[in-house]
Amino acid sequence: MSAPRVVITGLGVVAPGGVGTKAFWHLITAGRTATRPITAFDAAGFRSRIAAEVDFEASQAELSHRERRRLDRAAQFALVATREAIVDSGLEPDRFNPTRVGVSLGTAVGATCNLESEYLALSDTGREWVLDHRYASPHLYDYFMPGSMAAEVAAECNAQGPVTAVSAGCTSGLDAVGHAADLIREGAVDVMVAGGTDAPISPITVACFDAIRATSPSNDDAAHALRPFDRTRNGFVLGEGAATLVLEAEEHARARGARIYAEIAGFASRSNAYHMTGLRPDGAEMAAAITAALAEGRRPPESVDYVNAHGTATRQNDRHETAALKRALGPHAYRTPVSSIKSMIGHSLGAIGSIEIAACTLALDQGVVPPTANLREPDPELDLDYVPLHAREQRLDTVLSVGSGFGGFQSAIVLTRLGTGPA
Repeated sequence: MSAPRVVITGLGVVAPGGVGTKAFWHLITAGRTATRPITAFDAAGFRSRIAAEVDFEASQAELSHRERRRLDRAAQFALVATREAIVDSGLEPDRFNPTRVGVSLGTAVGATCNLESEYLALSDTGREWVLDHRYASPHLYDYFMPGSMAAEVAAECNAQGPVTAVSAGCTSGLDAVGHAADLIREGAVDVMVAGGTDAPISPITVACFDAIRATSPSNDDAAHALRPFDRTRNGFVLGEGAATLVLEAEEHARARGARIYAEIAGFASRSNAYHMTGLRPDGAEMAAAITAALAEGRRPPESVDYVNAHGTATRQNDRHETAALKRALGPHAYRTPVSSIKSMIGHSLGAIGSIEIAACTLALDQGVVPPTANLREPDPELDLDYVPLHAREQRLDTVLSVGSGFGGFQSAIVLTRLGTGPA
């Protein structure tokens, strides 16, 4: 008996530039950037004082007073994205066996915003070494446990099957979707709500990236600061957001007459076992993940019509990724459009992988390749087609999305138009 095909039937996105899938898609296909000076806190004194913030007011996001009080910003993002995805899918959870519905949610830094605010309260803004528990929020335990966000999503959609939190740095959102697809293929569930969420724009996170000089110091020109594959690039811009997808076994989706966006044909993850932040220049580990994902989907390298790049605008990553694509796709890499939507919405750490999968799903559905914004001076050492500045209309049947994370994580996922691959 063959494993069921896994299809995407619902999308929900909370991203810089606008809440909701339509606003997100409009922004990235227009090539507009959402990077700007940080407003979440006073960033004076930091090396990098810019970010891609979500214009998100919890009071306007149909969150209850209790949800606004107890949930971290990242958890709020996840709930709002999940509600959109469920509505988009047409799924009515009460009509199905809840033990056959699961959740897989990725996050890199969890409830950073509330953890930092709790520390400030308990330590009297750092004046006291011994923390005074009397000032702690009753929800502090949930802030410490990233799994609490997955549990919130599960409660929202009455998912009583497998519920998992995935935390693998910047590949978390991608890996969470890949894990969800695997659970459907093995027959453990019929439906998975999968994605990623992070709200890392806080002093502690900005300070950490300042320390390793990974973020852009182009504070006077925030809109053009993040420029992947450009000769003048100087680091990434921190972002925030969430995306959730409703995944189903194809037979389950067809039985209820669901709209099918795409199929998840293959997924793979590898580690470089090398360095916490360093990458080998040959891209061998990312290439291995790409090759394995294509093999699982029974797709040759020549079938790839578009690559959604990790594209962080650090010299190390851009060179590593370009080498990996050449290694995995061979000569076809030179004929394949590659772009980075981080150039427009920043790098939201554990959320970005799922946001990029949402972008790939819409690219397949709409026949449009999003551009790489701000790419005006191509780096002569990088010689692939990075789709500078403007989106392209192009029929897409197979799309590849890749991710690279601190700790050496390298992941790849293959999405296809249903009915265009091997039976």
